[in-house]
Amino acid sequence: MPFTYILFSAQLDKFYIGSTGSSLESRLQKHLTDHSGFTASAKDWVLVYSEEFEKIEDAAKRERQIKKWKSRKMIEQLLAGA
Repeated sequence: MPFTYILFSAQLDKFYIGSTGSSLESRLQKHLTDHSGFTASAKDWVLVYSEEFEKIEDAAKRERQIKKWKSRKMIEQLLAGA
């Protein structure tokens, strides 16, 4: 099933928003392995939020919506269930 997900790194004190059409566990492992990109700068990413969708297009749309917020406060409210 496709997912939109949010990762958090305590080392960077940052969130990462993404989406995937595969399993969340395998996607998280890719973020934790050696690679280039934003998540490569830390190795302590943990999954703090996920939403499941029927289609990858819907998961990608939700990812873009959350990224457009550009607001840590709004992400924290989402995580708190507000």
